[in-house]
Amino acid sequence: MSMRPIVRFGDPVLVTRTTPVTKFDQHTAALVRDLLDTVDAPGRAGLAATQIGVGLRVFSYNVEDRVGYVINPQIAELSEETQEDEEGCLSVPRLWYPTRRAERAVVTGVDLRNEPVTVEGTGLMARCLQHETDHLDGMLYLDRLDPDTRRRALRDVRRSDWFMPAEAPEPAGVQLPSAFGGTA
Repeated sequence: MSMRPIVRFGDPVLVTRTTPVTKFDQHTAALVRDLLDTVDAPGRAGLAATQIGVGLRVFSYNVEDRVGYVINPQIAELSEETQEDEEGCLSVPRLWYPTRRAERAVVTGVDLRNEPVTVEGTGLMARCLQHETDHLDGMLYLDRLDPDTRRRALRDVRRSDWFMPAEAPEPAGVQLPSAFGGTA
């Protein structure tokens, strides 16, 4: 089993659009195995490759006894009917906010043999499919919140014990060369 560490909010990989998979080799198979192993923990419904620091268009899911993965997923269909429920993210730990999503979603993509796959679902599965596809498009669920809730969420992120700003001050006594922002 290869459980990979989860990348947290603030890492640029989470807001970068992923690259489609073009090689279906042992490296792609290893990535899929890692995604399936990592999503197979209590409380986890889905995991995008970006959440383990990989900029490829792949996600895994583990919702209501349905476990699988999709390579190069695209949203093929969303219902007009919506749901609003608390949503969270492994990359934004312990913070949940009401997020509006389509009640039903259909995702198309391919498997490890580059054969077409379609995954569809309602409720939690629909939410998962949309959430993970968003990750691969460089979007976090926080981006979908209404403006007031988003401001509160970002404030909560900054106050959380796991958040480290990208521009943390240099440790005392350490001086970077001028080429890296220090003084000469």
